Amino acid sequence: MGPREPGYSAHHPQERLFAFGPPWRPPLEQGQRGRHRGGRRRANVREAILTLLTERPMHGYEMIQEIERRSRGTWRPSPGSVYPTLQLLEDEGLIVAGATEGGRKRYDLTEFGRAAQSGDEAARAPWERFSEEYGESVLNSRAAINGIVQAMGEVVRVGTDGQREQANEVLEQARRRLYGILADRG
Repeated sequence: MGPREPGYSAHHPQERLFAFGPPWRPPLEQGQRGRHRGGRRRANVREAILTLLTERPMHGYEMIQEIERRSRGTWRPSPGSVYPTLQLLEDEGLIVAGATEGGRKRYDLTEFGRAAQSGDEAARAPWERFSEEYGESVLNSRAAINGIVQAMGEVVRVGTDGQREQANEVLEQARRRLYGILADRG
């Protein structure tokens, strides 16, 4: 695929882009550029980790899963952002790595970390901002898309050829109906 072909992306030339961006992100608004939606803030991994640890001790992967669950699938921080942040928070004395569970360190807030977090009680958790930024309908759409992807993954993994063909027909019908919804918005 070359620069003059529809769907070409200079940032990700191996990916074919959809008409309004990938289906898991809302379309860019006028004047917005790039992956971080122009003026919108990037999610704060540090803030999310500290918020989670006020509730109970957790290991890094558990935090990643919990952030994704609480943001309703709109934000899944990478291990490459979570683990360095955990190390930084540990170096700052805000958290401490406790006993390992299954080879994973379990982190907890120190007294200093709890004191620092108690002063921020008025602040909302970072994942709560997603419903304001994206809107409830986009979050609901994201959850529906995730459910479809999981179901289709199961059909592909354990279904017969006939079941896979039926599933493909269902997806094709859904795609057509979605474009029909856009056509009716007149």
